Amino acid sequence: MTTIPELVSNGKSFLENGDFDKALGSFEQALLLDPKDPDLWNYKGTALRSLGRYGESMDCFNNSLKLDPRDKFAS
Repeated sequence: MTTIPELVSNGKSFLENGDFDKALGSFEQALLLDPKDPDLWNYKGTALRSLGRYGESMDCFNNSLKLDPRDKFAS
């Protein structure tokens, strides 16, 4: 089974390489394992924003802020 750090690492690599669909898939898999991690919601939001899915990305950033209102990284 793939771990959350592995999924995040893969997702970040996909983002850097412009493969936003694969990045989104990695971050969604990580969220299935830990839906209460605000960082994972930020990563998913970043991938969605990169795909031009702005409404969905804002929902992710808002979820992150609900989990951690002091999250200074929520875009």
